Amino acid sequence: MSTITRRIIPAIAIAGTMMLVATGCVAGENATADAPESESTAEAGEWSADTLSIDFATYNPLSLVIKDQGILEEILGDDVAVEWIQSAGSNKANELLRSGSVDVGSTAGSAALLARANGSPIQVIDIFSQPEWSAIVVGPDSDITSVEDLKGKSVAATKGTDPYFFLLQALEEGGLSLSDVEVQNLQHADGRAALDGGSVAAWAGLDPIMAAAESESGDKLIYRNVDFNTYGFLNATEDFITNHPDLAQAVVDAYEKAREWALENPEETAALLAEVAGIDIAVATTVIEERSNLDVSGVPGDDQIAVLEKIAPVLVESGDVQGGKDSVDKALSSIVNATFAEKAVGGE
Repeated sequence: MSTITRRIIPAIAIAGTMMLVATGCVAGENATADAPESESTAEAGEWSADTLSIDFATYNPLSLVIKDQGILEEILGDDVAVEWIQSAGSNKANELLRSGSVDVGSTAGSAALLARANGSPIQVIDIFSQPEWSAIVVGPDSDITSVEDLKGKSVAATKGTDPYFFLLQALEEGGLSLSDVEVQNLQHADGRAALDGGSVAAWAGLDPIMAAAESESGDKLIYRNVDFNTYGFLNATEDFITNHPDLAQAVVDAYEKAREWALENPEETAALLAEVAGIDIAVATTVIEERSNLDVSGVPGDDQIAVLEKIAPVLVESGDVQGGKDSVDKALSSIVNATFAEKAVGGE
């Protein structure tokens, strides 16, 4: 295993920020406000809670590295119990965050924006990837060759996730609207099963399930557009950010450590994904080396907001946002909290 050079910030260096209200940092802000260190807390080396609930997901390779290597457990020591909960999709991660079942969850940027626009008090604290993880998929014998051919057809998609928003953008690009297709709201794995079983004509797929469908079932990607995929967002609730900034920092530090390891060990990362997802190593290698850009800054900011601004009108027009444009605009202006990633990446 290669040596990781990025410094992990210990509890004593950040315990003084525990009363910091780390919210409202918009794109482009270098918000790394410091609070006076609490000597009693720093001397004791105590964490702000004795448990941390966090998700892992096959669409988030870094989470698999952290869990497998015990990186968080190593940072937190014996004083904090780490509870790992698997997210089957961005919509499930958002449900876990909203219910308080996890403190930190991984979603696509579009799903995070939708959740915040609809009142979920989450912010992105780290970027885990810039993937091409979605495309429009059809069966091996399908005569559908373009988005335009989807008119009047049934399409499987998981609402509230990047593949769903990919579908909306693809339809618009093809001169169609949501009303031109019949969307079957199925979880990602069920969408693949519906496609393979012939109950839908197409599927808005998500890797690594999508890559496995190509390899195992001969399914075809008829429409790809990397620009329609939003970044991988690591999100935390505002309550967690405000009351447990030391733990939030520990999580982001773990992600930055995992990123360095994954970039230096792509073959091992692919093997880990294959094991957890139950897919062939060749499929996992395609996902990691061709469709998962992990070599991206973990600091959320202008790049992510620029992508979200492109899909904001799509969100509004979909009718999935309560409050419409005003709610989306408000969410855009407040979804980013770069404080922890800036510290982790900058090694402050």
